[in-house]
Amino acid sequence: MNANLSPALLVSVMFGLSACVNLSATSSAASSAPPLTRERIAEIVASPDRSAADRNNDLRRKPEQMLGFIGVRAGMVALDLSAGGGYATELLARAVGPSGRVYGQSAPRAPDSPTRQAVAPEGNSAPSATSPQTASMAAAPPTGRSTSAQALAQRAKNPLVANIVPVVRKFEDPIPPELASGGLDLVTMMFNYHDLGHMGVDRTRMNKAVFSALRSGGIYVIADHSGRLGSGISESGTLHRIEEAFLRREVQAAGFKFVDQGNFLRNPADPRDRNTPERAQPKDEFVLKFVRP
Repeated sequence: MNANLSPALLVSVMFGLSACVNLSATSSAASSAPPLTRERIAEIVASPDRSAADRNNDLRRKPEQMLGFIGVRAGMVALDLSAGGGYATELLARAVGPSGRVYGQSAPRAPDSPTRQAVAPEGNSAPSATSPQTASMAAAPPTGRSTSAQALAQRAKNPLVANIVPVVRKFEDPIPPELASGGLDLVTMMFNYHDLGHMGVDRTRMNKAVFSALRSGGIYVIADHSGRLGSGISESGTLHRIEEAFLRREVQAAGFKFVDQGNFLRNPADPRDRNTPERAQPKDEFVLKFVRP
């Protein structure tokens, strides 16, 4: 260690080294832990302190099947890309437990960005229904909305999910520096990859950053709304869908190996020609799992 370093800088360097060692140890422990059992996952989903809004979201998001498909292990270090309000981030935080950590990423938002109107949630189960929470939001006059980081920080006030870490970084560079070289066991992106198209995000850069941040054997799971054959990502801003094969090609181009798909959110009857199917029915959705070799 350089003897000319100031005491303050020395403390900073030592803290950084300590964080790297701790993350490495956590990742190593997670890789040897067994995936959570169905019974444990059911306990997590049934946790009495989960919010009514999250429980309502469960109806369409099928969290027990999702957590089982991902293969979450206690002690994992995970990153939830485009975390939004933190529904999936919190479930992951509960699943990895106090020995793990979940970073919830969101892109920087301009302070003068317009308030979004509340809409009925998309996805499976009762697509024509509006939740009580959504109805009350729609009835209220538009006000300033919380950022994703603020929503995640609010969730982290619950001691059971104090392992949530909000991260505000651009999609092209979404990884905190301490995780950038093999510091992650798991990365997820839930139903928002398609949005990267109309947002103009450099997805090649993002996927390469995710690849570099995952350890060998690390998992990348993406769920999204199915687009029509040949549509690619062209309907991301209109129908909010993406062609499954197109997404697979993009992720594999970054070096990932495709290993599995989850069919628990499928609806073959969805014509995939509208944002919300007509007649009212669940949207066809896919869940893909990739691994860093």
